Formats: sequence, structure tokens, C-alpha cells
Amino acid sequence: MIDTRSRSSLVADIGGTNARFALVEPGGLNPTRVLTLAVDDHSSIEAAIRAYLERVGAQLMPRQVCLAIACPTTRDRISMTNNGWSFSRIELQSALGLERLEIINDYAAQAHAIPNLDTDGLVQVGGGDAFAGQPLAMLGPGTGLGVGGLVLSEQGAVAVVTEGGHVDFAPANELEVDILRYLWRHHEHVSVERLLSGMGLVNLHQALAEIRGQSADELTPAQISSNALDCGDSLCLEVLECFCAMLGSVAGNTALTLGAQGGVYITGGIIPRMLDFFTNSQFRARFESKGRFRDYMAAIPTYVVTAEHPGLIGSAAVLKNNGLMAGQSEE
Repeated sequence: MIDTRSRSSLVADIGGTNARFALVEPGGLNPTRVLTLAVDDHSSIEAAIRAYLERVGAQLMPRQVCLAIACPTTRDRISMTNNGWSFSRIELQSALGLERLEIINDYAAQAHAIPNLDTDGLVQVGGGDAFAGQPLAMLGPGTGLGVGGLVLSEQGAVAVVTEGGHVDFAPANELEVDILRYLWRHHEHVSVERLLSGMGLVNLHQALAEIRGQSADELTPAQISSNALDCGDSLCLEVLECFCAMLGSVAGNTALTLGAQGGVYITGGIIPRMLDFFTNSQFRARFESKGRFRDYMAAIPTYVVTAEHPGLIGSAAVLKNNGLMAGQSEE
């Protein structure tokens, strides 16, 4: 019988703005033929998968696919939180003729990537040595704010899938109270994602401009970062300072909630682009500022993940481990 399916597997890391695809060899973790497609350029996830395979010259549809996507993934019908894609996993598997389709939360993929990253893909920012065998936490500011964890056991690693980006924002000082009051005028529920994401940079810029009595142009997240880091714009610098400090508080809360003595890992696209600024910011001070638990927090290491494509590596790890430890329920 002629084999009409590729031996390679397809993995993807799909956010609100971009969908990153790659191929991996059976049992492998090394993504190849990595290509990023803009979500808005494709009508559906099926169309994006087919476009990717055509772009990289893949002649055969893979047998196995693992998609890491930025939304809840426990039901058959999946609707992306920060873009318009909506699909049925059963219908997608049938349409592509797949033997196996794994769909996991994007932070399950990030979690499974961490044990498989080389140390040169991590930059430690404070704390001591990780406690072996203890839970890990991940937070990733990007289009949204992903939050997840990884629990280690004798049976393997189990991803803790959360929607922690949507918890209430809790101000830590008077300025942050004023920022919260500003956002309450525009949103009934002010989540941490409203502040710790690309749109969060924009929200912070608008809020601080009003609080400081300054007029400010509407800037994109990239423009805010550039104006701060390249031009020394005082308002944009304050935006980044607030952003890093708030991220420290939220990361600390996550570490306490998960007991993440195995370390807290900052992923996503925003922080690696301002790494020098971040390491000298109030992030670590706010991370440790937990009253009676300051000593507990001071011992927990925090890292910035600078490795390329951790979501793809984590998706490949789920396929390699037969999907049993993905932290997802089966349908």
C-alpha cells in the first residue's frame, strides 16, 4: 500500500495575532521548517494549516498534529479568545484526515517545554536554586497574558492549565489605585491581562497620561517600548516601569498559589525584547514583597525564557509523551 501520510508531525503555537507552525520528526523535540503566519490572513485554522504545508513544500499531510492555542481547550467546539477562529476538533481531525489530533492550551505547551530547554535559553533574574521536584509556574505577557504551571511526579510532568490572566487586578500602591480607577471607567472587570499584555501597555500609557495631566498620542505597544528604550520618553518609561512592577506582583501571587518553588518562568514576546530594562526594574522586588512570606519568595528563582519556539517544543513533547500528561481532558 502506498503511504499517503508524512512521518513527520505538525506542531503549532497559536496566539491572538500569529500562528507559528513547524514539523518534527517522530519522537523528536526539534522544530524544523518553522513559519509564522498572521491569523488575520487566514479564514480558519484548517486554512492556515494547509497554507503552512503548501508554503514549506510539504507534499503529504502529517499523521499527527498538536495545536497549542490561547484559549480553553476541554470541549469539542473551541473558540479562540483573542481572534475570530472557531472550530470543532472532531470536524478538524476529519477534514484533515488525521490519525491523531492533540489540542492543548498554549500554556500547557509552555509548561511542557521548560524541562526540555537548554540553560542557554534561560536568563535568571533573582532568587536561588530551584527546588528539585517542586512545581513550576509560567507567565507570558503577549497578545494576552498566559498563566500555567507544571507539577512533577514519578509518572511524568502534568501541566496545570489555568485562565489566570483573567483574575482581578489588585493595586499595590496609590498610583496603581488611580490606574485601576481609570480602567474601571472603561471596563466592568479589570483583569491582570488588561494591564500585562500588549493592550496592557496601551492601557497603561493612556491611564498614566491622564493621571499626569499630559496629552499623549495613541501609540502601539511597539511604539511605547521604542519610545521608552530608544528615545527615553519619560511617560513611556513610566509605562514600562509600572508594567514590570505589576508583573512582579502577579508572578509572586502565582508562585504562592502554585507553591512554585521549582521556579517561575516568564515567557511571551514582550519581556525578552526589553531584557536589560526588565532585569533592572522593580519586578523582583515586587515578586518578593509578600509580607511574612518574603523569605519564602526570595528563595524562588525567576527566569526569562529567551529560547526560540518554546510553545512548539512543548507541543512536540506532548506528542512524544502520547499526550497523557498534557493536563487536558479527553473528549
